[in-house]
Amino acid sequence: MKQKLIINKKPLKGEDGYKTFSIRIKDETVKNLDDLSIRTNRSRNELINILLDYAIKNCEVE
Repeated sequence: MKQKLIINKKPLKGEDGYKTFSIRIKDETVKNLDDLSIRTNRSRNELINILLDYAIKNCEVE
């Protein structure tokens, strides 16, 4: 008896818990991110997520 190949639907873009948007940042910040990316073997995107998560969890509003 042949087994069926089951292929699940791929989630539509944006339904993976992430959103894409653009921001403007200083050239110096891009350079610093690229340097950190090289030193940590992580992508710029991964670093931005790590840094934003940390900043949000550790900021205070006065």
